[in-house]
Amino acid sequence: MDFFTNLFNALIGYLQSFLTIFYNLSDAIGYANYGVAIILMTIVIKMLLYPLTVKQVRSMKAMQDMQPELKRIQAKYKDKPAELQKEMAALYSKAGVNPLAGCLPLIAQMPILIGIFYAIRDYVYQGAPAFLWVTNLSQADPYYILPVVSAATTYIQQKQTTAEMNQQTKMMMIFMPLFIGWISLTFPAGLVLYWVVSNTMQILQQWWMSRIDDKIKGEAA
Repeated sequence: MDFFTNLFNALIGYLQSFLTIFYNLSDAIGYANYGVAIILMTIVIKMLLYPLTVKQVRSMKAMQDMQPELKRIQAKYKDKPAELQKEMAALYSKAGVNPLAGCLPLIAQMPILIGIFYAIRDYVYQGAPAFLWVTNLSQADPYYILPVVSAATTYIQQKQTTAEMNQQTKMMMIFMPLFIGWISLTFPAGLVLYWVVSNTMQILQQWWMSRIDDKIKGEAA
């Protein structure tokens, strides 16, 4: 257990050093600011994780596209569990979809994402200038602007990846953004800024993936 704790603490230290590098970069270009450093670091990390994001989003979309056929099979074989499993496996195989493929990229990213959370939350912003209206990134946004934007970008990002809207999904579409916005009220502004930029990058990446997929489908047709 101590090994993993030490490993995770080392990851946090590296990420904080990474943030310092971007702060020094912002200083070199004549605008020394930790808010700019967080934005640059988040963009770079999201670009590095883009291949995993592609796998995750495309797998989720493939599973959503299969839902009508999956529900038909479940209704047909609801009293025959063995045959249901066989038919579902055949459907996954025919579609070339692995039900776990959407989870694995997210699991692979989790240590980095959690590490970034703690790295930014516990970072010491020594003598840092104000970032826009936020005078201290280690404290909560005094005007609640970033929490509102974090909730809005969370909603947009969810809506992009949700094709079928049942009652449970609709509730999550409302609950999750509100929850993110609520907890962001007390989080350090630097952490909420990271979340907003990360969401924005995710939205842009998913838009780009959708554009490429539509182009491929158009050429195939």
